[in-house]
Amino acid sequence: MRLRTLILAAASVVAIASPALAQELTAITGGRVLTGSSVIENGTVVIQNGRVVSVGSGAAPSGARVIDARGKVVSPGFVAVDSGLGGSEVSSVGGSDDLRNSANSISASFDVSYGLDPWSFTLPVARLGGITRAIVMPSHAGGGGGGHSHDDSDFAGVGHAGLQSPGLFAGQAAVIHLAEGTDILVKPRVAMVAPFGEAGAGIVGGARGAQFTQFKETLAEVRLYARNKAAYDRAGLRDLSLSRADLEALIPVANGDMPLIVTVRRAADIQQVLRLAREEGVKVILDGAEEAWLVADQIASAGVPVLLNPISNLPGNLETRAARMQNAAALNAAGVVIAIKGNEGSIHRAREARYNAGNAVSHGLPYEAAIAALTVNPARIFGMTGQFGELRAGAAADVVVWSGDPLEPLSLAETIFVNGQEQAPTSRQFLLRDRYRDGGEGAMPPAYTR
Repeated sequence: MRLRTLILAAASVVAIASPALAQELTAITGGRVLTGSSVIENGTVVIQNGRVVSVGSGAAPSGARVIDARGKVVSPGFVAVDSGLGGSEVSSVGGSDDLRNSANSISASFDVSYGLDPWSFTLPVARLGGITRAIVMPSHAGGGGGGHSHDDSDFAGVGHAGLQSPGLFAGQAAVIHLAEGTDILVKPRVAMVAPFGEAGAGIVGGARGAQFTQFKETLAEVRLYARNKAAYDRAGLRDLSLSRADLEALIPVANGDMPLIVTVRRAADIQQVLRLAREEGVKVILDGAEEAWLVADQIASAGVPVLLNPISNLPGNLETRAARMQNAAALNAAGVVIAIKGNEGSIHRAREARYNAGNAVSHGLPYEAAIAALTVNPARIFGMTGQFGELRAGAAADVVVWSGDPLEPLSLAETIFVNGQEQAPTSRQFLLRDRYRDGGEGAMPPAYTR
């Protein structure tokens, strides 16, 4: 009885304390505010209940907790795209990598959101780099895709049970936030992922034309299934090359409701993907696109966004022979919506996306466009405009106070809010450093001090 009383009392304290904490009114004043789409000098950002209340140049509201940002920069939290954050700890340790799947009955239906780990050591590290949200993507042939690059042949296989093996599709991406806590999922199944170009050709036998043909046939099967589910249930439909789970997952893609993230590099392949999208009524997002600058006007005309790493400028193979550092600037000038990626799958090096953005600025991308490519553009690309990635009333209060220009490598994220909650400025690496660097208490495990 006493234990039950204590539990109820504790629950009451939590119930009382949580709303009070959630409703704390906070004003960040005096900083140079980068809203994601504009700049406000000596601005004030007010947050409460996990949301941005107002952004402007007025004084802090009465009774608000005030954070003095004079001489500093205030920005939305950055968004890591084509990321593996929360889905992979060490890519070479299979048991800790939930971004890769090779089952021939589960390809398009592979949902990375079920493998997310809120306690991943990678999340605080990325958060200290100003990242507060991420688009987590499955690994796939030819992509940095969520995790790390793979040799295309790793995914080659032989079909069995009448199903595609490996499948043309890598699976479905998810949106997460990086706040401390036990639930980081924001929205599952925001996009389908598929490799094209050389990697995609390798899946179907080696020729690009074969992949496009198989892709069109796959969509035809999906539409056939969608029209005849009752016949499928009673085995009255011809054999199909995908499992029911994959067919169901692809219906939104075939209908043009779910975007398809296409990893593609060569300009010629980009042209063919744009053609395919027109013919099939599919909504696409280009990923990688090192040679996109050659066909920037065509991409802009099609209204197709691009996820890119602007420092990819070496012709590592015949797909990237025209890669150049001005890719981001050329695409932006043509009117293409771009989002800038980090390095090596945007897990352990996700924070380097801001360095890549700085490099893009040094090669012609306007500064404001670089900030947008880290913040508001990813939200726009994935259909979540106004929900995060921008400092405006009603958006999630993902706010970072920087010691200086966030595109300068030496600038630090001094104060970080995710969903209006201030985050601890630490990580496992910092904790280990603090434990061992001075040789003081706790510097050695107990077994070594007896």
